[in-house]
This record gives sequence, structure tokens and C-alpha cells, in this order.
Amino acid sequence: MVFLTWVGIWPTITLVLLAVLQPLLAVFPLPIVTLIITALVVPLMGYVVMPFLTRTFGDWLHR
Repeated sequence: MVFLTWVGIWPTITLVLLAVLQPLLAVFPLPIVTLIITALVVPLMGYVVMPFLTRTFGDWLHR
């Protein structure tokens, strides 16, 4: 499950950083940017990415 979480979180964080990092850093200090990014990534992981990955790799997870 840890590996699957990493498989989900790495591309999710990468895509969110590519989309919002530069504009946010121009306006906010790093701790606020981190707060905003985690506020985006955590719900994405919990409601979109991890359900998809656990369905996709369910047989592998439950062996």
C-alpha cells in the first residue's frame, strides 16, 4: 500500500506543482504555497487517485 501511495502521490504532486507553483510563489511565501498545494493534493489523493489505484491494483493488493 505504501508503494501504491507513492505511485499516486508523485505524479499528483508533480502536476499540481507544474500548474500552480510559479504563480503562487510570485504572490505568497513558501509556507502558504505549501498549505495551498497540500490542500489540493490531499483531497485529490483521497477521493480521486487512491480509489482509482486501489480498484486498478485491487487483486495485487489483496493477495
